[in-house]
Amino acid sequence: MNKTCAETAYFFNQLSKQLESHAFKYVGVAPPFTSLNVAGSLVNNSCVWLGAQNMGLAEKGAHTGEISPLMLKEHGVKFVILGHSERRSIYHETDTMVEAKVEIALESGMIPIVCVGETLEQRKAGQTLEVVSGQINRALDGIENPSRVVLAYEPLWAIGTGKVASVEDVERVHSGIRAFLDQKCGNGVGEMLSILYGGSVNEKNIANLAKIEGVDGFLVGGASLKIEDFVSLIRLTEEHLS
Repeated sequence: MNKTCAETAYFFNQLSKQLESHAFKYVGVAPPFTSLNVAGSLVNNSCVWLGAQNMGLAEKGAHTGEISPLMLKEHGVKFVILGHSERRSIYHETDTMVEAKVEIALESGMIPIVCVGETLEQRKAGQTLEVVSGQINRALDGIENPSRVVLAYEPLWAIGTGKVASVEDVERVHSGIRAFLDQKCGNGVGEMLSILYGGSVNEKNIANLAKIEGVDGFLVGGASLKIEDFVSLIRLTEEHLS
């Protein structure tokens, strides 16, 4: 919940200028709903993809306060973040709700970025892979082509806390996710899906994180709010991502 429309316009204008001479594969920004209109008008013919931070459970109807996929598509939204830790913990979104949103996003032609992760208590109890696999299992239920989904591992204990999972932890979890995907969806699916890491990613740690086998990119929070910091993260990722 950051940036007014005017601040969003400045951010996207600066981002386009600083990235125009670079051939980055995928750079996505998900501003607040109120800024999607202005952002959508500024990403045309640029390397930046427009995303949304959440989405409602229906295309239209009696769902006061929700945003439908049709409304997002109208503004040029290409991807939508679903099941973010804040949506799960603060607004009590369930795995069932996330699953329904994944299906709607895919039907609407948008890429769902599904966030999964464990709490500090679950981590201490050694339940990380069990919890994460369960969230993925439910999110992909009934999805015929899971390779169209992007996953983001974001341990809840590392979101906005300054704590970052160790290289060994991230590698273990990403490897475990891919093994689970092969088991659930068939051999090879684990390599087909893109898996991002999120959790207090910044300029100091992104180089080491980008070198981890199985990490395909990052879901960045607070470190993306300043345009200079965000551009630096993008370039460091491009430089170090294996």
